Amino acid sequence: MLLPIARQIADDLALRVHLALDALRRGDGGVSDAQTLTQAMLLTGFLAEAGYGSTTGEQLGAAEREIAKVFDTGRDTGRWAIDEGGFALFADIATHYDRQLHGAPLWAVTDASERLDRFTAGLPYQLPMRKRA
Repeated sequence: MLLPIARQIADDLALRVHLALDALRRGDGGVSDAQTLTQAMLLTGFLAEAGYGSTTGEQLGAAEREIAKVFDTGRDTGRWAIDEGGFALFADIATHYDRQLHGAPLWAVTDASERLDRFTAGLPYQLPMRKRA
């Protein structure tokens, strides 16, 4: 649990985020691409809170506002796209997420994933602090 997740798995997870971002940048995205970026944004924040990364609350807040615009426009018009400002924010998040997946230990990625699952289920998502030896 102290080692990072397998490289092939980390590569696959990161690639999905990069592909979703590219689809939205080109205006060819869909709701699943916006959801993928939202999940990556949340996971990046959770991993940073656990000490694996330097993403700030301000960056995440700005990204949240940008992805909300993507969802609003997508629902209203059927066109799922991200503007240049949103692309820049999420390109940074995608790169950061990629680094986190390749460097954070498995336990941290597992904890972040469990927090995301609880968050999406509408449950309290703050996990109790782990006792470290």
